[in-house]
Amino acid sequence: MTHLTDPKMKECVEACNQCYQMCLHEAMNHCLESGGEHVAPDHFRLMMSCAEVCQTSVNLMLIHSPFSHQLCRVCADVCEACASSCEKIGMSDCARVCRECAKSCRAMAT
Repeated sequence: MTHLTDPKMKECVEACNQCYQMCLHEAMNHCLESGGEHVAPDHFRLMMSCAEVCQTSVNLMLIHSPFSHQLCRVCADVCEACASSCEKIGMSDCARVCRECAKSCRAMAT
């Protein structure tokens, strides 16, 4: 990603990509295989929402959309909610990645 000259944006794109991959992978693999509270509708929807908003945030940043800062604010909120949900059921790695993304998105949103 050397074409990104703004270090804050580069960091945010990387954090969002990592969060997107983590949430999608964990939802489709760990959660589906574990069952129980891992596939509870609220948790599973939150994981999928987090993956989707992270991917969309990356896309808007890469095209330098004037709406990217607004979406980063929403992305931070979704990532925080997902992190809390993941923590409650012992998904500490996912929670950590979501929190890192939320922090980066909050910085990008300002």
